[in-house]
Amino acid sequence: MRVLIINYGVGNLFSLKNAFERLNCEVLIKDELKDDTDAIILPGVGSFDPAIIRLSKFKDKLMEEITKGKPCFGICLGMQLFFNESEEGIEKGLNLLKGKVVRLPKGLKVPQMGWNTLKILKYSSMFDGIEDNSWVYFAHSYHPETSKDYVITKTNYGVNFPSTIQHGNLFGTQYHPEKSGKVGLKILENFVRFCKK
Repeated sequence: MRVLIINYGVGNLFSLKNAFERLNCEVLIKDELKDDTDAIILPGVGSFDPAIIRLSKFKDKLMEEITKGKPCFGICLGMQLFFNESEEGIEKGLNLLKGKVVRLPKGLKVPQMGWNTLKILKYSSMFDGIEDNSWVYFAHSYHPETSKDYVITKTNYGVNFPSTIQHGNLFGTQYHPEKSGKVGLKILENFVRFCKK
């Protein structure tokens, strides 16, 4: 299986590459889309507006690939780009999912940096073999507000927020599975299995 990690000027690309290579995937890191790949990964470190601006040069192609059914996994910022807008910037998001990205409430230490738990709300193949209240690694100041129809898990950090979303071939995590040990690797493994169906 060939996985394309989109390089839109954010960090953390090589830990993601290593995680997918551990799952026997061939991994490309490119700042353009490639047709001969089986899945698209939007990585997760950076700011909303610069990421959207960097994506704009192939946004139409990206939307076409996703509409045709190619699986796409957004991590942290990558997931936030799926939505209509973000309080972090003024640019419009990809508008793949209805909702907006908001800042964590005032009075909390932000960013949330470190381990927190996932409360599983409904079944998703992403969580096959994963126990409720498993620990994963977060590093974020913003989170989505969106329809409960998309939300697979929630996490509490002063407020309950969606921490895993899925809608058809769109997958997203507010946490970093590539930094979340065995649990994170299992989530990526489940995604790879979905892609191979």
